[in-house]
Amino acid sequence: MKAGRERMRQLLDWRATVWAGLTGGVVSLILSILLSQAQLGAPWVFIRMIASIVMGEQVMQLPVEFDLTILAVGILVHLVISMVLAVIITTVLHRWGLIIGLIGGALFGLAFYAINFYLLSYFFPWFYPLRNWMILYAHIAFGALVGGVYEMLEVEEFVPVEE
Repeated sequence: MKAGRERMRQLLDWRATVWAGLTGGVVSLILSILLSQAQLGAPWVFIRMIASIVMGEQVMQLPVEFDLTILAVGILVHLVISMVLAVIITTVLHRWGLIIGLIGGALFGLAFYAINFYLLSYFFPWFYPLRNWMILYAHIAFGALVGGVYEMLEVEEFVPVEE
């Protein structure tokens, strides 16, 4: 290595990750509720599906109506999952800028949709019939939002690489 030229690595901005995860999570939750209302005529189907991860399949078998407990559990579980996925997206994409954040985030959203509705439906079989293009769009929007919001809020910080 040349004298005076130190190798640096970029740190992940955790504050931007949290805001990106919250933004993506809230927007995708609202979008999923609206899209399930448009497709199924019942806005609470998506919330019940998310709550069923913790509460069990019986949540899906009840009459599809408003229930405060199911709403609270569904929102909490959705936001926790959103934060975990946001950490994955931002950890991978934080070095490349806004365009890659948007496109890469959208591709991650597509991958998360495939994982959620094709792999995890093995453990939650009641998810499988609920897969549709509207929920696919909500996942893609989530990923793009997380990648874009992170890149817009990120404060770049670099540290020397120890050899």
